[in-house]
Amino acid sequence: KDDITKDKIWWGDINIPFDSEKFDALYDKVIAYLNTKELFVRDSYACADADYRLNIRVINEYPWSNMFAYNMFLRPTEEELEDFDPEWTVVNAPGFMADPKEDGTRQHNFAILNFGRKIALIGGTGYTGEIKKGIFSALNFILPVYKETLPMHCSANVGESGDTAIFFGLSGTGKTTLSTDPDRKLIGDDEHGWTPDNTVFNFEGGCYAKVIDLSKEKEPEIYGAIKKGAILENVVLDDNGEVDFTDTSITQNTRVSYPIHHIDNIQWPSIGKNVKNIFFLTADAFGVLPPISKLTPAQAAYHFISGYTAKVAGTEAGVVEPQPSFSACFGAPFMPLHPAKYAEMLSKKMKESGVDVWLVNTGWTGGPYGVGTRMELKYTRAMISAALNGELGLYNYEKYHIHSVFGVAQP
Repeated sequence: KDDITKDKIWWGDINIPFDSEKFDALYDKVIAYLNTKELFVRDSYACADADYRLNIRVINEYPWSNMFAYNMFLRPTEEELEDFDPEWTVVNAPGFMADPKEDGTRQHNFAILNFGRKIALIGGTGYTGEIKKGIFSALNFILPVYKETLPMHCSANVGESGDTAIFFGLSGTGKTTLSTDPDRKLIGDDEHGWTPDNTVFNFEGGCYAKVIDLSKEKEPEIYGAIKKGAILENVVLDDNGEVDFTDTSITQNTRVSYPIHHIDNIQWPSIGKNVKNIFFLTADAFGVLPPISKLTPAQAAYHFISGYTAKVAGTEAGVVEPQPSFSACFGAPFMPLHPAKYAEMLSKKMKESGVDVWLVNTGWTGGPYGVGTRMELKYTRAMISAALNGELGLYNYEKYHIHSVFGVAQP
């Protein structure tokens, strides 16, 4: 909390105020700890659109965390590295444990953003996702406050005719899987900005996919991206040294990070124009939401603000079966401003671009969790393809069934 943030951040359980002086003291302790180590430093940047580029220096205690930064951020050329000037610094010390009483943290692990010093300070956790999410959270403040650009927790791809589709969704809803489509070019799988001139750009240079139950048949593109340079986390090897993607004995949150060029069918640079369709992905654990439905602008704003899904097992510590969850803007943990700010920006964008908005249930059908079954990926893919190709009939409420509870229009 400082002069930059005190009046702008939506303070609460997610954005927790941390004292500037406490930060300085904790930062000095982390630096003293790292000064005894061999360090791994990488210069990279975020934002594929040159007008929004953010130069980043990542300092890591562990080499594989540094390799993660190589995979996930955008990679400068050798020439660009010669006079590289970092704007933000990520300091990542998984082995450093904070003392909550002395340091002012809640527990031994911490991820703290300092906008005055432009530092993301991470300690006490080896989860590499904190590295990318720290910069994502910073951009979620910088872009709307200073650049009139909407930051989005979404994936995006582009079709042969140049139409862009955006997929909002929390972890485990199918954001990465559904945007990685053999018939469309992938822009990115998790973090994007939507500019005033109607361009969508990827923040990242890589993908971070869940690999629970991964198979070549179901997800060939992601399966094929796991090759030299990709980093698998929390997975278990069988007796032959092969990865057993069904083994969740460590956690259900098994992951792979890989540079985006491990996917064959990518949009390069990672920028799309002409946004035509937005999909809100929700894993409904109660099996009551339709498999796909069309939203009015008012309904779209409501569903964006509420961000309903189920927390799927493995996305958070202690979650072993799906629980209903509401995460504003489909990404509340990374949103420093009030959710209404992002919702207003999205509503304005939707009106200006005349985009179609769809609610897609990738959760349960035929009954709730424990009774019904998880929606089959091939069916969801078919529905999304039909929406993208304009095959779901005329987009008007006379041709659709209006859901008796939710009021959404079902093809």
